[in-house]
Amino acid sequence: MAKTTIASIQAREILDSRGNPTIRTTVVLESEAEGSASVPSGASTGTHEALELRDGDPSRYLGRGVLKAIANVRNVIARELTGFDALRQEDIDKRLIHLDGTPTKANLGANAILSVSMAVAEAAARATRTPLYEYLFPRDSYLLPTPMVNILNGGSHADNNMDIQEFMVVPAGIPLLSEAIRGAAEVFHHLKKNLKARGLNTSVGDEGGFAPNLKSNEEALDLIMESIQDAGYSPGKEIFLALDVAASEFYSEDNDYVFKKSDGSKKDTSEMISFYKSLIDKYPIVSIEDGFAEDDWESWKTVTESFGRRIQLVGDDLFVTNQTRLQKGIDEGIGNSILIKLNQIGTLTETIETVNHAQDSGYSTVISHRSGETEDSFIADLSVALNAGQIKTGSMSRSERIAKYNRLLAIESKLGSRGKYAGMQAYESFSL
Repeated sequence: MAKTTIASIQAREILDSRGNPTIRTTVVLESEAEGSASVPSGASTGTHEALELRDGDPSRYLGRGVLKAIANVRNVIARELTGFDALRQEDIDKRLIHLDGTPTKANLGANAILSVSMAVAEAAARATRTPLYEYLFPRDSYLLPTPMVNILNGGSHADNNMDIQEFMVVPAGIPLLSEAIRGAAEVFHHLKKNLKARGLNTSVGDEGGFAPNLKSNEEALDLIMESIQDAGYSPGKEIFLALDVAASEFYSEDNDYVFKKSDGSKKDTSEMISFYKSLIDKYPIVSIEDGFAEDDWESWKTVTESFGRRIQLVGDDLFVTNQTRLQKGIDEGIGNSILIKLNQIGTLTETIETVNHAQDSGYSTVISHRSGETEDSFIADLSVALNAGQIKTGSMSRSERIAKYNRLLAIESKLGSRGKYAGMQAYESFSL
């Protein structure tokens, strides 16, 4: 135990990909092995997520400083965990939850708690000289995740007129992860060329996808389809499409969905379902995330009854990596997939438990980044460790996104024949 005993825990303020402060924590063990972890931040955050503790001091970072969270790591958490065995991840996470004492981790902050939880795992993996994915879950073989690559940004992730937040390419029909990543990158570059040819903006949004003003959602999808073909791939055979609608962002008090960034039109549940049906009938869409608002359970149930056997319906704001909300979905037949974000729940153990529960209940799992990211590649290892099958980590630009793809490429190389690319296996239960 001596070499894996926690000797010290330190935290500091760093900047995320939007230039906002976030927390980075380093755990040092008696063996001098150390692990560090940085916590991302979302733009379109669900109201049921664990609390991200911010200072609220307008004289620093427009009130977004995280010095309170850092003080909680240094003065509260470090005192509690110093001398504890880093190999006891579950016990450590239980102590962190108990130390905070609130359902949303509002006292210490989910960002403070998660930074320690992740850093402990990193330190333990290094102390045992084990790759993080293998330390988290030793297996004889691993499933490498199918990437969902956000190449056009809208919604809260871009200053354009697109209401849908993410238009993604999914290279599920390509046999190797490295080739799938190459395919997505080539489509990304052809999309840039096609946007330029039309005189459209090629600046990128928060997650590295292009953020032009377009006439309609269909125009966005048509541009992507054209770019897939220009890159030499077959839409619906090698490369598919996925959407993150983030509908909570334009849900009105009148229970309508108002396309306020584009044409101002309003749609009720049946009109939204007709809208989605028109898209999945016309385009090779394998997945729609957050097609309805986070508490619009009735509409979620209706859309699941309509399309749940046909495509993947992912709950992000709906489930917020929370087993209680997920269980409601399971009990009521709502959705068939869950997006997994570590900072929505606040500890590594709770995240793993939610993934396991979803998989045991027949729900697919998608490990995800946040729009405000860092270069930390923890989620790449996590997606492999848990055989999640899918990962969302942004576009083929911006180094905080590329860091995760590069880590996956390194894992693929390290695993060799022990790693299999999920590819279409991620969607085998759907009648695409």
